[in-house]
Amino acid sequence: MNSYLLALKSGFGFLSTIPVGLSMEGIDQLMKKIYFYPVVGAVLGLLVGAVAYLGQTVLPDSITAAVIMVFVYYITGFNHLDGVADLGDGMTAHGSLERKLKALKDTTLGIGGVAFCVLLLLMFFSAIRAIQAEGQGFSSTGSGPGLPEIMFLSMFVAEVSSKQAMLTIATFGKSLHEGLGSMTINGATGFNFSIGFVFGAAVCTFAFGTVGLIAYLAACVSALVLLNRSNTHFGGLNGDGIGMANEVGRVTALITIALILQLSNNGCAGGLIWTLL
Repeated sequence: MNSYLLALKSGFGFLSTIPVGLSMEGIDQLMKKIYFYPVVGAVLGLLVGAVAYLGQTVLPDSITAAVIMVFVYYITGFNHLDGVADLGDGMTAHGSLERKLKALKDTTLGIGGVAFCVLLLLMFFSAIRAIQAEGQGFSSTGSGPGLPEIMFLSMFVAEVSSKQAMLTIATFGKSLHEGLGSMTINGATGFNFSIGFVFGAAVCTFAFGTVGLIAYLAACVSALVLLNRSNTHFGGLNGDGIGMANEVGRVTALITIALILQLSNNGCAGGLIWTLL
């Protein structure tokens, strides 16, 4: 199989639950062409966006938000959320660097991990509900996209942003130990990062204008903030931190979209938002 096709196929096997198969050769090719991360994110974003669009058309808002979350984890799996739990345990452990690293690697779930996951999921749900609430104002005026379209675009941008957040934190991170995390970090060269970044910025801008671009950039910044925290607590980065960047990046993009919609609704943007689309 062509190395590019194998890398792309492995991207879906590695970043989603789509049963395309996964091999060590495929993982190796993916890490060499890790700029496929946001490409996979774009395809997943189309699927999640379609569910959001349909749900927003026929279901109550709160049920739609829950359905979106269920589908996101159905299609992407829980590996990245597991990273949130592990990093939560490590970051909340008291004492020396050795104790923090031990908690990070411990397979037992602690209260810190539970708290991080619960808070992350609450923020995810709240961000979706905020977009629904603020987007309703635009759909009622008829001056811009309807609410189902806004939900589709928001979820698309969020998935692309989450995958680029992983690529961002890996590019600037220092590996803690050997493993999939170190393979990702080694593959995230400046060249590969640049290709992924340009692709992600282009598709987010094409889909949702400057609103999508701002949300995308916010997700990348969130990855750098998370990297700073990981370096502070552990002296480096592992696969759990990269997985957490995915979850935090998605939520950050959604929160950013909700804030832009709120600013425009409150007149702070002077109706400028639709000139940004």
